[in-house]
Amino acid sequence: MMMPIIIGLVALVVGYLIAKSLEKNKASGTIKLANKNAAMLLKSAKSDAEAFKKDKILQAKEKFIELKSEHEKVIFSREKKVNETEKRWRDKESQVGQELSKNQKLNSQLEKKVADFDYKLEFIEKKENELEKVHKKQVENLEVISGLSADDAKEELVKSLKEEAKTDAMAFIQETLEEAKLTADQEARKVILSTIQRVGVEQTVENCVSVFNLESDDVKGRIIGREGRNIRAIEAATGVEIIVDDTPEAIILSCFDPVRREIARLSLHNLVTDGRIHPARIEEVVKKTEKKIQQEIVEVGKRTVIDLGIHGLHPELIKTVGRMKFRSSYGQNLLQHSREVANLCGLMAAELGLNAKVAKRAGLLHDIGKVPDTDSELPHALLGMEWAQKYGEKPDVCNAIGAHHDEIEMKSMIAPIVQVCDAISGARPGARRQVLDSYIQRLKDLEDIAFGFTGVQKAYAIQAGRELRVIVESEKVNDLKAAELSFSISQKIQNDMTYPGQVRVTVIRETRAVNIAK
Repeated sequence: MMMPIIIGLVALVVGYLIAKSLEKNKASGTIKLANKNAAMLLKSAKSDAEAFKKDKILQAKEKFIELKSEHEKVIFSREKKVNETEKRWRDKESQVGQELSKNQKLNSQLEKKVADFDYKLEFIEKKENELEKVHKKQVENLEVISGLSADDAKEELVKSLKEEAKTDAMAFIQETLEEAKLTADQEARKVILSTIQRVGVEQTVENCVSVFNLESDDVKGRIIGREGRNIRAIEAATGVEIIVDDTPEAIILSCFDPVRREIARLSLHNLVTDGRIHPARIEEVVKKTEKKIQQEIVEVGKRTVIDLGIHGLHPELIKTVGRMKFRSSYGQNLLQHSREVANLCGLMAAELGLNAKVAKRAGLLHDIGKVPDTDSELPHALLGMEWAQKYGEKPDVCNAIGAHHDEIEMKSMIAPIVQVCDAISGARPGARRQVLDSYIQRLKDLEDIAFGFTGVQKAYAIQAGRELRVIVESEKVNDLKAAELSFSISQKIQNDMTYPGQVRVTVIRETRAVNIAK
């Protein structure tokens, strides 16, 4: 039993030793193979590294050669520019040198010419002195011969020439006047007298106040309103001063502008008739009345041109003729004056054998420059001529308008007729009042001064120019600025205008809060 066990153990040990020996042989073979592979890989890596290194070196050399060539090009271009600049400087230096040499030559020539001129001047001065001496000797000899001094002889000669010229001139003037009287005086008197006798003259003098009659004095309180708010609203909307005094059943409307005064009168009439008098209603009625007045202006213009037999007048000129109804010239109604001049021109042109229709047209339009929409620095004759040209009037009519105050030369026979008829209409006794015109101009200047300041919405000169009421925009002018504005306007009036007494400047700033209930 033990023997097989021992044999088995021996066999087991022998097998283990053989297995270990075989495993060791196999491991050593694997190690050798691995070492051989590693050596081969290292050799291959070294060869690849050498090849990569050579390739990079070649690339670096090519890059270096490329950069070097580019650098050489840049250096060459810079050297070329430097050479060109040096060449230009050398050329300029040579030109400057040539110019300097030329200037030196010119200076030397000028110096020679100056020397020659000085010499000639000195020679001329010597000759002048000699001539003066000879002249004095001759004058002394003449004085000795004539027994008169040079001044006395000159005075006698001038006196005799003056008397002779005066006599000849008077004779010529007398002959000319007698000839003109023989040919023109009789005919001119006949034409002017015939024309004046055939036209009925109506003396119209405009005032600056209108009286608005009331049914009873109770209406005055409604017009004034609570704490005067209604009357203030009317004055602010129309620019007309309303005077409520002890005059029974009447109030007075005062304003230098007839259009404003008429708007205020019609507005008051509508308000009193309607019975509703409050600020909102007042503004509404005033706006409607303004539109009505504009329509009336057009109607007046149309009626005027129809009455005078004038056709083809531009609508803007018709409107301008209508506005003449509300303008005056030295107290004379401008539309009435223009109608008179038109009739006079037509009759006078007919007497002289000229075109009566063209003369009427020029006579009616001769003062359209006095009713401009905007201020202009041109005289009214030239401004009217520009309007007539703008709206297609004939050259004869335009020239007559522009020349009736001699601002331009008369180029047609119509022009002197218009000038004469204008003088006939305006020069008759009581036709014009120059004081009123200057007064109206002063009130307009007061309002224009106020409109020259920022934030001013409306400006009205009232109380015959003793007060200027200025209404400002509450968004642009606060209470502090309103006080400053009043002071600034008063100072400008004081410095720029001439006026009697004092002018009170009242600045009104009104704030409104409006909402709508739906």
